[in-house]
Amino acid sequence: MEILILIIAIAVVAVGAASGLVIGGRRKKALPPPPRETPTLTPGRSAAPAEPKTGDEAAPPAEEDVRRTIEEVVLPDGDTVVEVSGPPLDVPEPTAGRLVRLRSRLSRSQNALGKGLLSLLSRDHLDEDTWEEIEDTLLTADLGVAPTQELVERLRERVKVLGTRDPAELRALLREELLRTIGTDLDRVVHTEPGVSADGAELPGIVLVVGVNGTGKTTTTGKLARVLVADGKSVVLGAADTFRAAAADQLQTWGERVGARTVRGPEGGDPASVGFDAVKEGISQGADVVLIDTAGRLHTKTGLMDELGKVKRVVEKHGPVDEVLLVLDATTGQNGLVQARVFAEVVDITGIVLTKLDGTAKGGIVVAVQRELGVPVKLVGLGEGPDDLAPFDPEAFVDALIGD
Repeated sequence: MEILILIIAIAVVAVGAASGLVIGGRRKKALPPPPRETPTLTPGRSAAPAEPKTGDEAAPPAEEDVRRTIEEVVLPDGDTVVEVSGPPLDVPEPTAGRLVRLRSRLSRSQNALGKGLLSLLSRDHLDEDTWEEIEDTLLTADLGVAPTQELVERLRERVKVLGTRDPAELRALLREELLRTIGTDLDRVVHTEPGVSADGAELPGIVLVVGVNGTGKTTTTGKLARVLVADGKSVVLGAADTFRAAAADQLQTWGERVGARTVRGPEGGDPASVGFDAVKEGISQGADVVLIDTAGRLHTKTGLMDELGKVKRVVEKHGPVDEVLLVLDATTGQNGLVQARVFAEVVDITGIVLTKLDGTAKGGIVVAVQRELGVPVKLVGLGEGPDDLAPFDPEAFVDALIGD
């Protein structure tokens, strides 16, 4: 029995020893390192560098950035204001003398007329054939039949009385007669005087711009805004041409260049409503002038012309319209007179704007359209530049016509 107990004890000891060897032979599993503490950052200071990895101990420590105390930091002046604004506004050229500055552009296209007349008048013998040539030259320039006959008759009489062939005297004579034909005593001012609205508020000057598609009407409206801004007036634009999608965008671009607000409506909306709202906006802003660009109506479309009359009537609920400017393309010549007559029947035209006058030798249209409508040419367009719209000056025009 004792021997059996001893054998069991030896076996237990042997098994325990074997278990110890197995346990002792196993590698302990490495525990994850404790998380590093995140340093607390002080405003304006960077975090401390990370502890070096294996092998980094041999590298020299990096130099720390030079730090300044709060007393060493120079702060901006408290009165300094940082302005955030859009693109700078254009500064339009002054209108005084603008036509004189553009004279060379005008004379390039008109000199043929003036030089042709002077050449004919300087002939040694002015017979009937010569006077017929003079008459044809004036008719070709779109002066019109009646004005041409009157001018030729006066020239014949004065040349006969003076009996001169001196170029300087002939030029002075022709200049005088052309000025008389064009008219120097007409009121060519674009009137934009403030008034009083129906409810007693101060009313800005109201200008309607009308004309056929393709005459440069919307562009002329934008350029006219520049003319008024150059004269020190504040302007509100009304984009009442709701039938052309690009018309309102184009007008708004012109307005943004000089700081003029543009009132517009939905595409295909009521033009009269836009015109009414534009004047209302002008009253609320205290603007000096409201320019309303109407749709470029074909003069053959009776319904559209009636709508133009509606725009004027609705706008006049605020107060009277100061100007109705008809834009005509000078290159169309006598065809423009047909348009002018129809527009004059719908709205009371008070002034004419002749565009593209630098692109035609038919400067006589100035006389013809004035004679047809009984209203003066007030503005002329002489190029594609933003400041190429000029108040019409008869003397500068005639001087460009006949040259020096």
